[in-house]
Amino acid sequence: MRKFLERAMDRVSRMNEEAIRGLLRVLVDENDRLESVLDSMLDGIVVCGDDHVPILVNKAAERFLPLAQAELFDEPLWMGVRDDELSAFFQTVLLGEESVLDREFVLDSPGGARILSICVTPLVKDKRIRGTLVHVEETTDKRKREARLRRAESLASLTTLAAGVAHEIKNPLGSISIHVQLIRKALGQAAGEPVLKYLGIVNEEIDRLNRIVVDFLFAVRPMDIAPINDDPNAVVREVAEFMRAEAAQQGVTLSEKYERSPPLLSIDKRYIKQALLNLVKNALAAMPDGGKLALNTEREGDEFRIVVADTGTGIPEDKLGKIFEPYYTTKENGTGLGLTLAYKIVKEHAGDMTVRSKQGQGAVFTIGLPVPQRERRMITDGECQGAACVEEDS
Repeated sequence: MRKFLERAMDRVSRMNEEAIRGLLRVLVDENDRLESVLDSMLDGIVVCGDDHVPILVNKAAERFLPLAQAELFDEPLWMGVRDDELSAFFQTVLLGEESVLDREFVLDSPGGARILSICVTPLVKDKRIRGTLVHVEETTDKRKREARLRRAESLASLTTLAAGVAHEIKNPLGSISIHVQLIRKALGQAAGEPVLKYLGIVNEEIDRLNRIVVDFLFAVRPMDIAPINDDPNAVVREVAEFMRAEAAQQGVTLSEKYERSPPLLSIDKRYIKQALLNLVKNALAAMPDGGKLALNTEREGDEFRIVVADTGTGIPEDKLGKIFEPYYTTKENGTGLGLTLAYKIVKEHAGDMTVRSKQGQGAVFTIGLPVPQRERRMITDGECQGAACVEEDS
């Protein structure tokens, strides 16, 4: 096309009106084709002139970047970006004529945090810099996949380590416990108060170690899941009733809100209850001075969701990617396996678990379970979905 245009420009002075019109039509068609290609790209492209003012912005860039459209093509790029961190970045890089590769930024959006990877390179023509090319790629899903892969690798390493540790520790623990009981029995009435106290502490520590070993074994053994068609609302109600007294004792108000017409899910009630209990106990631990705990269920399309929301201390944003990893815990006496086991249970049911939280603003854990194909076909006009639910406050 470039050679064609060069030849046409050489002969333009000898062209008649019809030939010039034809040339203009070719130029318009080529320009439309170029715009279509740019707008069809999945990545964002911004081209700035040597004065740093945008001269071309494709559709993907408009979606990804928080741009002020009214000022976009009249002022330097950083003036039209409605995010302080991004604006300062563009100003520094463009004025400094720097090249930047894969700089990542986290932007808040109504659908959750989005991660953008931005490259800035000079636009060169005839061996001179004529402007700047900005390439924008959304890497949110890529980072999530990497996090899931790290969790899977952590679970694999957990399997190898815990299997060996559990078998090496569990038997000696049982022997120690038996001999502590024999010592207590042998001392009988002669045992003074301090001795009984020390033996009690030993027993408590043995029990704590045994719980850790049991958690390890639970994490590494294949789950003998026996799913049947069951009512997920009933499972959540049982957990709520079981934990209600403990919540009240801590000054925590427990509320429930249920999907009115829940589908039957293919689940193993024992394991789903265990996953929910782990989430609820973590929520209560995050509210030592009381608060609110909500257990909600809802259906969203082909997914049934169980939501556990608290008003506790929350989770720092830099820790959110680690909480499902084995051994990671913020508790003084925690094993770091509670959330890992809950995540594993949900995955065994072909579901997923997500978390939203900010430090000091509580946490929201969501378990998403697939609705069986048969249940999807049984949706009726009167079925409750989303917000149309039955609420039970206690």
